[in-house]
Amino acid sequence: MPQRLRCARGGGCGDYAGAFAVTAGLGIEHKLAEFAAQHDDYRAIMLKSLADRLAEAAAEWLHERVRKDYWAYDSTESLDRTALIAEQYRGIRPAPGYPACPDHTSKGALFHLLDAPRKVHMNLTESYAMMPAASVAGFYLAHPEAHYFAIAKIGRDQLENWAKRANYPIPEAEKWLAPLL
Repeated sequence: MPQRLRCARGGGCGDYAGAFAVTAGLGIEHKLAEFAAQHDDYRAIMLKSLADRLAEAAAEWLHERVRKDYWAYDSTESLDRTALIAEQYRGIRPAPGYPACPDHTSKGALFHLLDAPRKVHMNLTESYAMMPAASVAGFYLAHPEAHYFAIAKIGRDQLENWAKRANYPIPEAEKWLAPLL
């Protein structure tokens, strides 16, 4: 559970950072296997879709709680559905593998930090896919000027710099950052 942060010397914090991991897919494998045995693709797709939507809803709900209650940096926020969908709230929650945070390998450190396998029963495959699949994990950035952006193509110098800092040989760095090359 997120903790309310206290600022040094009683000053008002304008900047927060955190992490989260949520899932709505625990235990659905049995039901999916049952649907597969019945050749019921429709119900399997619907169950996966429902679990995915519930995981996304849990991430949105938790982000709202962080903004309004836990960190309370925007405790008076009162947005209607349209404003929420347009992400008119303060702060962002970028997730590894998306345009603002394309490095899937950062999920390893994120899961370690959160102790996600033990606390939430979420795991990572060797290619950093989250299990259960109906899961969302990422970072909270609450600075008033934080906004989503996309990482453009990177040059060889940037690849080599990232590889060095991430302690990856160049071929492995090329594998993980292939969409950006």
